[in-house]
Amino acid sequence: MHLFTLLFISALAIGLVLQLWLMQRQQRHVATHRAQVPPAFADKVTLQEHQKAADYTRAKLDIGHINLFIGTGLLLLWTLGGGIDFLHRQWQLWPVDPIWSGIALIFSVSLISALLELPLGIWNTFVLETRFGFNRTTARRFITDLLLQLLLALLLGIPLLWVILWLMERSGDTWWLAAWAVWMGFMLLMLWIYPTLIAPIFNKFTPLEEGPLKQRIQGLLERCGFTSKGIFIMDGSKRSGHGNAYFTGFGHNKRIVFYDTLAESLEGNEMEAVLAHELGHFKRRHVLKHLLLSSVMSLIGFALLGWLAEQSWFYQSLGVNGQSNALALLLFMLALPVFSQFLQPAMATMSRRHEFEADDFAVEQAGAAPMIQALVKLYRENASTLTPDPLYSAFHDSHPPAPVRVAHLSAKIQPVPTEKEATE
Repeated sequence: MHLFTLLFISALAIGLVLQLWLMQRQQRHVATHRAQVPPAFADKVTLQEHQKAADYTRAKLDIGHINLFIGTGLLLLWTLGGGIDFLHRQWQLWPVDPIWSGIALIFSVSLISALLELPLGIWNTFVLETRFGFNRTTARRFITDLLLQLLLALLLGIPLLWVILWLMERSGDTWWLAAWAVWMGFMLLMLWIYPTLIAPIFNKFTPLEEGPLKQRIQGLLERCGFTSKGIFIMDGSKRSGHGNAYFTGFGHNKRIVFYDTLAESLEGNEMEAVLAHELGHFKRRHVLKHLLLSSVMSLIGFALLGWLAEQSWFYQSLGVNGQSNALALLLFMLALPVFSQFLQPAMATMSRRHEFEADDFAVEQAGAAPMIQALVKLYRENASTLTPDPLYSAFHDSHPPAPVRVAHLSAKIQPVPTEKEATE
């Protein structure tokens, strides 16, 4: 057995055991605290709502177990099981340019994997989400979304893959640098066109109506020096009962979006606080920092791919006898997450630090109390557990756990001065 094969299997096994252990901890921790609402939320969340969140969390973990085993099994079948090697030989029989046969190979692996994982997705949407009152999509809309996603993958993915494979073939030893530049350009283009060209394919975006709320939000935007293409309400309720808010876009093409489910449940000061939090990411340059980090990591990834593509052992160690640019790209995309998963806690730590900074900005602009009230409503309506296991949360959660986040905000509430203190 080649050394890299051993490293691949070891990393895959360690990752699998680690994830199962973390899931078991989360299951046990949530179940242990199911009977009582945490003291910090006792006057805000009912026991029934708390238990619904606990049951929903545990049900999603059950699905997560199945998904983890399916993903691991598919990865082994594609690589060491010879699946990719078989498909590669089949596509080689077609008398087409190697670039096009390579694109066909990558898309066929992706499509087959998606079809094999589809039953679990259907179960998650129409059984689990329906059981807890969140699913609002129909079978027709579900199928339409899948077809639209496939069409977008073809329209966007084929040109990108063609350019990268062409560069791998024609640009010499430094092709990876040119490919990285193309990739970054593609990512920036997607950030630019997503709000106006892609997102409206799936959802309807209605400008926020004139009135006190819009005036309040525009006042916040002016104070923060944030310019956007508008404030919109998205019809997220046609698919799910979950709520959220975000700003999207790039440069002058930014827009602010509230899910209609969220807009219906929050008061004006709470919506202002949520928006202030999102603007905090902008003001603290979190988006730029994330983009720069992603740029550096993708550059390292392309450089590594450039070296691995020339190593015959890389292909043989992952169950493939042939050697081609498309095989190198496909095997790299499949193998990289096996090793990069161990960076997840560090990435989650950075993300949680950014969330604290955005919360602090929201407190400065809208106050701590409205932010706490908005978060509690989000936790309650999304059935987010209030008692996650600390280790599981540290590994997986991009946002601080509910008790920690609320405690952080509560510490910033200024106490009301007594009559004696006010006169001194």
